Amino acid sequence: MASEVREMKVTRHEMAKARLVLGSRDYCAHLLIPLNRCREKTLYLPWKCVDERHAYEKCEYELMMDQFKKMDDIKRAAGNVATKK
Repeated sequence: MASEVREMKVTRHEMAKARLVLGSRDYCAHLLIPLNRCREKTLYLPWKCVDERHAYEKCEYELMMDQFKKMDDIKRAAGNVATKK
């Protein structure tokens, strides 16, 4: 799992130029941009761009799991504080 500190690999300008919607402008945007280009070139055929899609979906999964882990840590810390009182 990618629990290290993440950094954006593309700039806001690059994401805007690639016409990414705001909800997709996250730490995996650097993988979504080439995936969308590939999809446009291949007319969104589902059996094309498999490697790009897999890399993007794996990144999104790891990002989601990191968020779940952070939320569990917050809940656990809040529970410890509540029980110590």
